Amino acid sequence: MAVTLNQRAYAQAQRLVDNGRAVRDERDAWSEHRPSSQQENDFIAEHGWGEYEKWFLGIDDDQQAETKQRYTFPYGDFRDVHRCAVLSAESRAGQYEHLDVELACAHLHGMLDASHGAPARRPGRGRRPQ
Repeated sequence: MAVTLNQRAYAQAQRLVDNGRAVRDERDAWSEHRPSSQQENDFIAEHGWGEYEKWFLGIDDDQQAETKQRYTFPYGDFRDVHRCAVLSAESRAGQYEHLDVELACAHLHGMLDASHGAPARRPGRGRRPQ
């Protein structure tokens, strides 16, 4: 698996955190907060593959373009960055030795923890990115 850091997604995630579009949830909450397959399909139908791609920190170059298998290490729910998703991605990237993705996740994790003094967002709140 040739996974590389998705720079567009990383930049978007940083902007979202900077703009307070983050959910500081618990480590194990991603299974509950992760978008369903149907929500992913709906997002792709409404926004296209280019926008879908921006929600995944990894791109698997061994997979065909415009397939869900190509995009890995999600960090949010198509609205906000989720701390639980970043932690999950950081752990899995380290496990599979995708160093650039792991370092990006560690940086996002630090940004999220540093913004801890700001009001926390609840899942499902806020607007979708433009």
